Amino acid sequence: MGRLWQAAGTVQAVLRPGLLEKAAESGLRSLFVGFETVNAGNLTEQRKWQNIDRDYGAVVRRLHDSGVMVNGSFVFGMDEDDPAVFDRTVEWAIGQGIETATFHILTPYPGTRLYDRMASAGRLLHSDWDRYDTRTVVFRPARMTARELEDGYWRAYRDFYRWGSILRGAATKPTLRGKARHAAYAAGWKKFEPVWDLVIRAKRAGRALPLLEATLAGFGARPSRRAAA
Repeated sequence: MGRLWQAAGTVQAVLRPGLLEKAAESGLRSLFVGFETVNAGNLTEQRKWQNIDRDYGAVVRRLHDSGVMVNGSFVFGMDEDDPAVFDRTVEWAIGQGIETATFHILTPYPGTRLYDRMASAGRLLHSDWDRYDTRTVVFRPARMTARELEDGYWRAYRDFYRWGSILRGAATKPTLRGKARHAAYAAGWKKFEPVWDLVIRAKRAGRALPLLEATLAGFGARPSRRAAA
């Protein structure tokens, strides 16, 4: 295509032979992946059949070996989650060298089986739909308080994007160039969020495109031989 691009994909898609290689060859440099949770019990409880018995570590390695950065997506508040889930998730993501992470609070949207189940159990806290935003607790968690869940969500963001965490994640990369790209992308993703907000509000996002493409290009211009095998 002659352009670098980012996308969203599933754990299954990443593990499918041949698909990732073709995407990386065409310019894919960053993928949003729904890992959902590091607690296997949650996957069954939430009927996330597509992720059960999948090797998340292999998913990350496969992406990195193909020259693709990882934006890992995680959901907090499933019934098997307790207050330890936040630190466990953040530590796993940093240790895997995931470049960026997006965290969410489980949200039972109306019309879903999750909402019906929560409503039947009397676990919904209110019906203010403006607060059903994946950042606010709108139900009664099973193994922690609503305050613990919301505080843990915000703490996970702070802990993952601390400079110390960014540098630890960057240290997992085998080359100096890889370490630098990891640090630059992770820092640019969250540390400079207010700057990006101003750029978007000023309708100048297009002018930032060359900078983004330069960062993406530097990370994964050459997939490794192992990825191509």
